[in-house]
Amino acid sequence: MNGILIEYALGKLPWNRDDEVEEAAALAKAKVAKRPTRDEFELEELGNQLVEAFHERSEVLLTVWGREEQVQGIIVKMDSRTRLVHVEHVEEEITAKVPFMDIMQVQSPRY
Repeated sequence: MNGILIEYALGKLPWNRDDEVEEAAALAKAKVAKRPTRDEFELEELGNQLVEAFHERSEVLLTVWGREEQVQGIIVKMDSRTRLVHVEHVEEEITAKVPFMDIMQVQSPRY
């Protein structure tokens, strides 16, 4: 966006707001980090850990791609249609819906 404004200020370009919007959108896309790729073995192991925690109703601590804080709670639903894992926080009645492909790690919380 700065490049367009500089060229406009110097009189090299006529002002065009569409160009500014397109350049801002391109910069936003360029800054978004891509989710790390994982092989079938890693995804299967992750799925097994989630299913085991779901059946045992044990508390989990999920490291989720794109979130700074981990998600902690009990898995109350694993929706195969939407591919979301529903995690209910133990102390509050808040349910986080986490996309399976964004889950990077499953841990047991340490107290």
